[in-house]
Amino acid sequence: MEVKFSSTSGYIAPPDLQMAVNAAVTLQRPLLVKGEPGTGKTELARQVAASLGMGLIEWGIKSTTKAQQGLYEYDAVARLRDSHLPMGLGGERVGDVSNYIRRGKLWQAFTAPVRVVLLIDEIDKADIEFPNDLLAELDRMEFHVYETGETIRALHRPVVIITSNNEKDLPDAFLRRCFFHYIRFPDEATLAAIVRVHFPDVKEALLTAALAQFFALREMPGIKKKPSTSEVLDWLKLLLAADMTPETLRGHGKNALPALHGALLKTEADIALFEKLAFLSRSEGRS
Repeated sequence: MEVKFSSTSGYIAPPDLQMAVNAAVTLQRPLLVKGEPGTGKTELARQVAASLGMGLIEWGIKSTTKAQQGLYEYDAVARLRDSHLPMGLGGERVGDVSNYIRRGKLWQAFTAPVRVVLLIDEIDKADIEFPNDLLAELDRMEFHVYETGETIRALHRPVVIITSNNEKDLPDAFLRRCFFHYIRFPDEATLAAIVRVHFPDVKEALLTAALAQFFALREMPGIKKKPSTSEVLDWLKLLLAADMTPETLRGHGKNALPALHGALLKTEADIALFEKLAFLSRSEGRS
């Protein structure tokens, strides 16, 4: 019986997300996950691995990352250096080129003794050609090592999860080979369930007051960077550490800066917006 992904003790997965993961596994296609930063895209891969009882291999992508690095890297400089060493001091390594090949994350995933989850995290950070450069390898689950003449084939097809923050558009050819899912920001009931997973002892009155203020902040016209799931969890942690009461929390007022707002507001423009609204609110109250 095939194992299916579902919510775990530490991760609330809505039904549509569970369906997307299981569809990608059934189709044997990479799952491309998009969504606001902080909505749990990276954590999804970790929880899929936990739910399915698989190991996890993470490949974090940077602006300088090249697709070849996911396969392997050949250190020609080290081999040239060792070629000048006498036998016994490293010179004997030169005859075996495999000593100078460093296995990348795809190689590790392909040759893992059991099936694993492979996370390619924030693929949109890399050059626009990066996704296309991986098409053949992800399709065929194999690649050629030119320096040794060997072909590396996947012993077990990994569950591939790819995340993107939409910093740039991904090529059409790449998109056609993926199963796509957009993680929507959770509604208040789902977010409350997520908070309870992380803070099971939170009092309902405080949780209700905090989430009401949080969602009002997210819906504030003109806000530049809406706080996300990870930020509301940081904020709740601080509220609990400060032993904040619902009354104190509500006492900050509708347009005032929220208590411990540094966990929620991350730009000067958004803080200035709240300060302006608070000033206007006070002015109207005096008139």
